Amino acid sequence: MVRIVIVFGILLILLGLSAYFVLADPDQRSVTALIPAMAGVPILVCGIIGVVPAARKHAMHVAMLLALLGAIAPWGRLVKAFQDGFELNEKTGVQLGMSGLCALLLVLGVRSFISARKDARS
Repeated sequence: MVRIVIVFGILLILLGLSAYFVLADPDQRSVTALIPAMAGVPILVCGIIGVVPAARKHAMHVAMLLALLGAIAPWGRLVKAFQDGFELNEKTGVQLGMSGLCALLLVLGVRSFISARKDARS
């Protein structure tokens, strides 16, 4: 699970950097385009901390909490976009991407936790 968390942290950072440097117009760049990267950095740090066996359990739980927040947070703006007549553009695409990546990480993490629990009982 540690490698998966590290990969998802890097993917979120790349999503945020590409939203800021590639998708945004140079004269209209906003720091909010970096929100996926801001979510990806602590997830990546949790993955790196999780390499240490004694800290793995706590780091993975924190990573899943961050993934839950990252999956839910974009929906505030997405709901408003749906109410205003949904238009798929760069902003909504990045928000959907962040939410999707975080939700997928959360699902993989919960499945890993359930599997570890079953293995511990055996």
